[in-house]
Amino acid sequence: MADSPPSRALFADLYELTMAQAYWQHGHNATATFSLAFRNLPPDRGYAVFAGLEEALDHLQALRFTDADVAYLRSLGLFDPAFLDWLPSLRFTGDVRAMGEGELVFAEEPVVEVTAPVIEAQLVETAVMNAIGLQTMLGTKAARVLHAAQGRAVIEFAARRTQGEEAADRLARVSYMVGFGGTSNVLAAARYGIPPVGTMAHSFISSFPTEAEAFDAYADSFPDTSTLLVDTYDTVEGVRHAADTGNRLREAGHALRAIRLDSGDLLALSVASRKILDDAGLQDVRVFASGGLDETDIETLLAAGAPIDGFGIGTKLGVSADAPWMDWAYKLAEYDGVPVLKLSEGKASLAGRKQVYRQTDRDGMYTGDLLALADEQLAEQDGAPLLTDVMREGQRTGPVPSLVELRERFVAGFARLPERFKALREPGHYPVHHSWALEETQWRATQETLARQHTPDGP
Repeated sequence: MADSPPSRALFADLYELTMAQAYWQHGHNATATFSLAFRNLPPDRGYAVFAGLEEALDHLQALRFTDADVAYLRSLGLFDPAFLDWLPSLRFTGDVRAMGEGELVFAEEPVVEVTAPVIEAQLVETAVMNAIGLQTMLGTKAARVLHAAQGRAVIEFAARRTQGEEAADRLARVSYMVGFGGTSNVLAAARYGIPPVGTMAHSFISSFPTEAEAFDAYADSFPDTSTLLVDTYDTVEGVRHAADTGNRLREAGHALRAIRLDSGDLLALSVASRKILDDAGLQDVRVFASGGLDETDIETLLAAGAPIDGFGIGTKLGVSADAPWMDWAYKLAEYDGVPVLKLSEGKASLAGRKQVYRQTDRDGMYTGDLLALADEQLAEQDGAPLLTDVMREGQRTGPVPSLVELRERFVAGFARLPERFKALREPGHYPVHHSWALEETQWRATQETLARQHTPDGP
């Protein structure tokens, strides 16, 4: 019905719809291939973590323009009524080749190639870029945080500070994918099968007459899972109160899990907290830290010897504060069997359908990638191909991988990336080479494109 809400088919930039009409009116709808890659990594990024593919594929598979969508487009007075009458019959019928979520990716490398009639491939540009761009950005930030923690527990705490509920859920998903221990976001935990983790707020403590009473009340409710927030008033005194509560729990056959530091000089306070807990016989109680931290803070604290056992990471992770965007480009690489490209200064694209080959040394460590044409026949030593068929004729080629499987893929791949590319500051430049055939295709496509543009009778 016309008064129904619009569907996600309208999640597109307007020019995708106006181009679709022009394509349709001129019978210009041959098979096209679009490549999604980013031109450059953000500052201090030696790698990115590919994520968001499943959301993008969901969008492709569900693409339908409803009566409500058409009614809205008709109200704009912009579109040909015949085009709008045709639009509800449109489905995504194309093929998709992609890297697997959790794979490491570097500049220039296509993570997805969409091959379909050009109207279909063009209309999904915004949704595909949004799904993959957001989750790849957040997954990369999360991977950096986890690497900085050097094996210590890391929990995602960012739901209150992300830009919207969907971003919060996607962050929880990709954070767990790269190895976080859990999320404070209960909806995301339920949706994705992630362990929900939480402590307590300052409001709980300040609602009681004393901090000690608040700790005892919370521990009485959760005698084996309590993490006590100790910085509401005086942090060192708060740790002493927590130690008293911990000893009362121990006498009753239970155990305090951790204390949480959320402000102040975390190095000095973690040292003091550890001593108080140890002196009280609570060596098993962990020291957990939070409060506006990111990977660089964690690296600095641990390098200084802070006895911190785990971290809660929120705001700076949730918005990828130091790199809140990635320079993604979804560009036409082939039309009607002919390699095509963009020649804009500083934004030139690579022509032709492509494949990425990951190369390793005898120990299995990554040494570099080879970017080649999709149909090149390369030797085994040229590396393992990363782009595989994930959708044919509009349908997935296999089951959706579980989040645990994606987590295992990331962990295995990340272990094979040399440390110099993981550095948080000024990482090494991971080598990505072009095959001879790709270079030749690029040269030919450039020359032919320039020749056509300078030919008076050219198309």
